[in-house]
Amino acid sequence: MPLDYLGHLDAESQRFIDAIKNADPELPVPSCPDWTVADLLWHLGEVQHFWAAIVGGPLVEPDTYEEPARPDSVDGLHEFFQRSHTDLHEALARTADDVVAWSWFDANQTVGFTRRRQAHEALVHRYDAELASGPITSTDRDLATDGILEALEWMFGGAPGWADVTPTGPIGRVATTDTDASWLVQVQRWSGTSPNTGTTYTDEPVLAVVDDGDATFDVSGDAISMHRWIWNRGPADDLAVAGDTSPLDAVLRSGVQ
Repeated sequence: MPLDYLGHLDAESQRFIDAIKNADPELPVPSCPDWTVADLLWHLGEVQHFWAAIVGGPLVEPDTYEEPARPDSVDGLHEFFQRSHTDLHEALARTADDVVAWSWFDANQTVGFTRRRQAHEALVHRYDAELASGPITSTDRDLATDGILEALEWMFGGAPGWADVTPTGPIGRVATTDTDASWLVQVQRWSGTSPNTGTTYTDEPVLAVVDDGDATFDVSGDAISMHRWIWNRGPADDLAVAGDTSPLDAVLRSGVQ
């Protein structure tokens, strides 16, 4: 049964607010260095504001996006977040997944990308809110499992279309013990010069989900622990690790905030 991404977006956004509504806005967020709870609230509100503009505008190019001004009070931040969330929900609710819409992921320029991505964005930042204010609460196992794949394929995968990819490197297995999901991932490299900025990149690591190969390392555990570990929001204490995972660690610990 397909996941209800919009339902999860709403639920995780509410749980995010529940986690911080009584927290000191100056409380640091351990998983987001240099951020306070107020910064986290502003960030997720701005993210949802941006993607509401992409889907609901529709905003064809992000360069034309008009950045909102950050409210100067905590109440203002909460009001901004609620408006942004409502706008994003309404835009996604009335727009089909196959409608073309800009995304930063070259391989998927659809509203479906945004719907899935924003459900997981809200989930990961709900972790952040709870890591700051406590306690960490449970997560839907199917959503966590999907979030692992989304991270492997999209957040840590997908070299730019203009890059030269070296499709070799160590292969490992990532598996969930409670939802019976398993993927082979390969740590590849890419190089090239961005046509937009002129910046040259050399041997940048990137993950690819592959169909076959001999795994030299293995990481397994329950879906929630695995999801939090991949997103740098939880330790590997509850995972079983075999082989040399340092190439994978180097990609994951590069950080996605």
